[in-house]
Amino acid sequence: MTSEDLTARWPVSLPDLRRYDALALTALVWFLGKFIRYAFPPLFGRFEVIYGVSRTALGAAFSGLMLVYAAMQLPSGLVADRYGSVAVIIAGGVVTGSGALLLVVDGPFPLLVVAMLLVGAGSGTYKTVAIELLSRIYPSETGRSLGVFDTVGSLAGVAAPAAIVAATALPGVFGAPWRTLFLVGGLAVVGVAAAFAVRVPRHLPDRSTASGGRDSTPPFHEYLDLFRQPRFSAFVAVTILFSFTYNALVAFLPLYLTATAELTSTTANLLFSVLFAVSLVQLATGEASDRIGVLPILMVTLVAATVGLVGLVALSGRVGAIALGTSIVLLGLGAHGYRPVRGAYLMEVLPQDVAKGTLGVVRTLLVGAGAVGPAVVGYLSEVTNFQVAFTVLTAAFGAATGVTIILWVTDR
Repeated sequence: MTSEDLTARWPVSLPDLRRYDALALTALVWFLGKFIRYAFPPLFGRFEVIYGVSRTALGAAFSGLMLVYAAMQLPSGLVADRYGSVAVIIAGGVVTGSGALLLVVDGPFPLLVVAMLLVGAGSGTYKTVAIELLSRIYPSETGRSLGVFDTVGSLAGVAAPAAIVAATALPGVFGAPWRTLFLVGGLAVVGVAAAFAVRVPRHLPDRSTASGGRDSTPPFHEYLDLFRQPRFSAFVAVTILFSFTYNALVAFLPLYLTATAELTSTTANLLFSVLFAVSLVQLATGEASDRIGVLPILMVTLVAATVGLVGLVALSGRVGAIALGTSIVLLGLGAHGYRPVRGAYLMEVLPQDVAKGTLGVVRTLLVGAGAVGPAVVGYLSEVTNFQVAFTVLTAAFGAATGVTIILWVTDR
């Protein structure tokens, strides 16, 4: 095979690689924000001992993080419509880094809560703005770019618990070794935000950080007009159910695996990492949505996620880590595969002049529902047990899958 043949077969040229630095930096900011957020759940067992608090308190604290994260979706979209996406993401990086750095030194439980709220506020500015930003920089590759973006972000779920396990074997810079992770993470996210500020603006069509020269944001009611369409509202309902279930799973899966499946903490954290390790599927589902269409891929991914969660709940306490890991792999393939396709669908149907604002409304709703999930599961696990709590999550996933099948069948 000649070098010309290899060049023809290789889909990305060197100029293309330079063009994708905007995607790389946007995804890396998202990765670091999620790394810091995902570092909290594997530490919940340790936090119970260090701070002397209950699972309900920890679940409420994580729900607080997610509620602040949810509350930032609409404001970040509105501010980006006025001042530009780059400025919003940079500010988010600084706030996220500040939250992580608060945990470098020892402090009481309220300080942990404040740090979690700052992480929620900072990382809450990213995705609403990044989805529209990437779709504008790569208009013919929206599914692919969002697949890469979501995949890199999801890999934070692999890195965070693995880093915590590794850190326990190393001396800490300030106090406990886990605090060093927040030191490194906080400094890294600020540094990447600075690189983002330098590199990304040159890729925007108008060579500015603004949103196409708009003098003012549109009236707020324009952001809500699309909700009058039943199919769009039904899709939003699916995203709400998905977010509620997924965020509750992420918050309590390690504890669920130790309490209900009777696995060791190390095994539970490794399986938690597996949930995110399969996120590479997003590259395939994002690409497939560009070629096949979004609704068929949405249906397939939600069916897979539901079947995986049913298997996890039904088999816990009855089988070993390998069988449970198989269910977690299927759950992860479906849940992660769904995410970039959801974003691609929204960018297809949202009018460009109100895209960031309307997407902010949608993400406020879905992330708000996701924020409630950890608190609900934490409460149900204490008044009943984890098996009941995760059965509720299974029902929510099943409902989301059913609505998506109806949308696909009735699509014209």
